[in-house]
Amino acid sequence: MTPAADMTSPTLSPGAEASFLTPSNGNDDRSIHSEQDTDSEDDSVLGAARTSSDIREHDRKVLLDEEELDQMLTENRLGRRGSGLALPNPFKKMMGKTYGKGSAESGPSSESLSNNASSEEKERRRQRRARRKDKKDRLVEAAAHGEDRGLMYEMEEGFLKEGSATGESSNTDDLSDIDKHEHSGNDKSKRRKYGRMCYISVLILLAFALLALGAWKLSMGRRKIPVQTMFNNGTALFAPTTILISLDGFRADFLQRGITPRLNSFIAEGISPVYMLPSFPSVTFPNHYTLATGLYPESHGIVGNTFWDPALKREFYYTDPSRSMQPEWWGGEPIWVTAEKQGIRTAIHMWPGSEAHILDLEPSFLDTFKSKEPLLGKVDRVLELLDKPGQEDESALIADMRPQLIAAYVPNVDSAGHKYGPNSTEMRATISSVDKMLDQLFIGLEDRNLTEVVNVVIVSDHGMATTSTDRLIQLDDLIDLNLIEHTDGWPLYGLRPKLADDLMPLYDKLTAAAKEHGSFDVYLRDTNMPERYHFSKNERIAPLWIVPNTGWAIVTKEEFNVATAKAEGTEYHPKGLHGYDHENPLMRAIFIARGPAFPHSPNSRVDPFRKFLHPYLSLPLTRVENIEVYNIVCDSLNLIPQPNNGTLRLPLKPVGTHSSETTPEEPMDPLPSAASSTSVPTSTVDPSIDRPVVSDVPGIDRPVISQGPTETPTTSNVPGAPETTGEPEAGGGFWDALDGDYLAGKLEEFRNWLGGFFGGSNTAGQKEVDK
Repeated sequence: MTPAADMTSPTLSPGAEASFLTPSNGNDDRSIHSEQDTDSEDDSVLGAARTSSDIREHDRKVLLDEEELDQMLTENRLGRRGSGLALPNPFKKMMGKTYGKGSAESGPSSESLSNNASSEEKERRRQRRARRKDKKDRLVEAAAHGEDRGLMYEMEEGFLKEGSATGESSNTDDLSDIDKHEHSGNDKSKRRKYGRMCYISVLILLAFALLALGAWKLSMGRRKIPVQTMFNNGTALFAPTTILISLDGFRADFLQRGITPRLNSFIAEGISPVYMLPSFPSVTFPNHYTLATGLYPESHGIVGNTFWDPALKREFYYTDPSRSMQPEWWGGEPIWVTAEKQGIRTAIHMWPGSEAHILDLEPSFLDTFKSKEPLLGKVDRVLELLDKPGQEDESALIADMRPQLIAAYVPNVDSAGHKYGPNSTEMRATISSVDKMLDQLFIGLEDRNLTEVVNVVIVSDHGMATTSTDRLIQLDDLIDLNLIEHTDGWPLYGLRPKLADDLMPLYDKLTAAAKEHGSFDVYLRDTNMPERYHFSKNERIAPLWIVPNTGWAIVTKEEFNVATAKAEGTEYHPKGLHGYDHENPLMRAIFIARGPAFPHSPNSRVDPFRKFLHPYLSLPLTRVENIEVYNIVCDSLNLIPQPNNGTLRLPLKPVGTHSSETTPEEPMDPLPSAASSTSVPTSTVDPSIDRPVVSDVPGIDRPVISQGPTETPTTSNVPGAPETTGEPEAGGGFWDALDGDYLAGKLEEFRNWLGGFFGGSNTAGQKEVDK
């Protein structure tokens, strides 16, 4: 097609004149930026009715033309760069040299390039207009044949596609499709980016919420550690310091034998109950770990001096470190670990369990067990620890600084009791030597002006009872030992049958023998074990138990043949034993305290730490349990105790002073006969009381308590008690137990339960413990 033909307007049919697509006649004076041939056409088209798609497409084409022109001009300028335009050359003037081609040579070349570019631009514009003209003609022709409805739809959408009524799409249409595709891709990319941002935001919010929840839980479970009050002895500053001394096997009534002047004066200076109850079973390792943790043996896992663990499939044996000093045996948290975790340095001297690496946290100073260590060596060690530098010495090394908790174990009384018996001359000498050891310790404290600076707490783990060849139970005569796989404990016996089916037949046979013999009780761990023993909620406790009466012992013929021994006059050893019912008077222990954490009047008597009601008389029954010691020592050091079975907290509440009226009578040794062995001193039991029986196992009637050591005497047996009439006095009986201490204790237990339920820390150190 020639240029002249390209600029000729098409002739429209009469039917097409009314179409909105009908072009107007124009002149040759046309704009290079318009799709019309002339300006008049441009004006006519602009004046006619046009859709938004037409306007949008028109604007788009104008913009494309301008962009093409700008691109061509840019390319033209780039072609002329460095071509020798007639510009002054400063280097030529300065040095008389020419860099590049001369202007005479470059001038004609530049002009030729400019003319060629102009001619190419004109030809492209001409061809573009021809294409637009042809498209317009086809549109008009299609509209004249009634196809304007679909055309209007396509033009309203702003594009023409292949296969439409208008024919092939133009380059501009193709560009429009590409733009729409790119726009769609951009939308998808934006949506993906937005989704990723939302996902990341949600993760950040969840992480923040978890951190906030964790911080809240930690804040709920954390109590502020009290500020340490410093004490000055005149030469050094002492943070709260407590010396805890355990006298193994020191029975409470040993204080009444007139051979313990220092301990008796210590009672007069401090505060104490008349006795303290050990935990069941009343043997050394379970009770020392109870003193250190505030947990019953069933809770901390040391359920005897010897026992079998069915999960570990190993035996614990207290005198063999290879079978006892591994951390997996020891549950709970002992006080030296509690202290070290809270920044309080500790020194532990021979305390049972201290060498077991419990919770992988060692005491700052650890003295291993030495059976032959002299008593005065213990005094020297304690005073040496107190003489170490403290926080007031800036030059002191942390590893050598003074500990605030010193716990020392003294085994001498227990050893003498086993070897010679609790009533022997050798036992009296040992008790006296231990009292002299304590005297040397207190003199050392006085010399250092530490009497009112350092807390001293003296306890024992259990008492001691005399044994006899006449009080032995031959186990072989009761059951077939071939049915037993493991035996735990001593002098009480825990039996683990080889076959589970043998458990009840063994129980029935032993129960029948107990009724006939009268010197022992039989219990099933999961059925009728007395609740007061707190001795059932641990798989380390054997399923079947024989608990002898106090002073009796269970032996096998392999260990000691009773019939042969009696015939030959052989005495049974050991001469003294413990491990019996922990409430028997012969098993009672001691607790005595003095120091700044115990600001009480001298000779103060504290009511035993717990109050119960006598189950048969509705009278108050008071008793002290050694589960309270852990909390007391923690409070004396301003430590936060771990949850435990104790409830008592400092300060203690005295109920009066010690006197002869408040001192229990010295308990009697067991008698040889089985019948009399179940009796207790007449001053501590009412013979008119019938013992109840229970039927936890069908067909079995068994006394709940084979002895009555903790039964409260009737008022007529208490020295100085007023005479009573048939009418109960106001405040007596049941209501007498509901005094301030009792109610406070119950409220404290309820408050601690609520704290444990809501996940907070137990401020009183009491909480249900996983058994």
